[in-house]
Amino acid sequence: MDVEQALNRCGGVARRPVLARFGISDAQLRKAVLGGVRQPARGIYALASAPDADVELVRNRQSRTCVSAAPFHGLWAIDHSGPPHVHQLRSHGRNEVHHGGLVLPSHPHRPVVSLADVLIHALRCLPWQESLVMVECAVGRGDMTVPFLLERLPGKRNGKAREVLQWVDRGADSLLETLARTHFRRAGIHVQPQFYIDGVGYMDLLLDGWLLVELDGRHHAEWKQVKKDHRRNNLSVIQGYTVLRYYYSDVVHDSEAMVAEVLAVLGRGKSADRASTVSRLATF
Repeated sequence: MDVEQALNRCGGVARRPVLARFGISDAQLRKAVLGGVRQPARGIYALASAPDADVELVRNRQSRTCVSAAPFHGLWAIDHSGPPHVHQLRSHGRNEVHHGGLVLPSHPHRPVVSLADVLIHALRCLPWQESLVMVECAVGRGDMTVPFLLERLPGKRNGKAREVLQWVDRGADSLLETLARTHFRRAGIHVQPQFYIDGVGYMDLLLDGWLLVELDGRHHAEWKQVKKDHRRNNLSVIQGYTVLRYYYSDVVHDSEAMVAEVLAVLGRGKSADRASTVSRLATF
């Protein structure tokens, strides 16, 4: 393996000891630097394409965690555009959110902590909606279990984190389903996720046995998908259900209004709304 191949395995930047574990010698490193590999600091080597943010992580002996590590671990995330969340033994006082303590070793050659630590940090740090979608994504695909996390979140200081874990479920296809289902359940509504209707297929959520809620992501803006959704709505109404549709902005940014509308429909009862389909249009 040459230096560039090793650096690619490391995400573009690495310290000398990490490269040595790939069998890279000092002579190879000197030759690589002459050939264009960057050396931003003593003992640190980087490809020309390595992002400056990654170089700074390695320079500062930091690792991504919490929501900043969600893309690396393939986790759902509502928003990871804020200040970086990093693990570091000693804070440098920069514009970063610092997390301490690890239960498992970090990635062997990339500046990112383990999946378990990402989720534990998120549960302690983020609002419940944001940490819930990250945890449920990992649990849903079988990479994490709720008991594993609960065992590592003891005591009063982790009470908020354990409360979030009570709402984790399986089977959601998207973070929108996770959030909407939880908002409705927190409001005391009985929810059946991924409800199957003959001739229609799986619908996102069934509330109190008769009100269907469909959740539309960005791909639903395509006309072909819109027509398909309308046909599914019609077939559902014919079979006696009422349908409400909500978009990303409703679920993520205006959940109180969404829940209020659902409660209003449920409060009027099934017979009053049997033949109607209510759609809300929202800005993506």
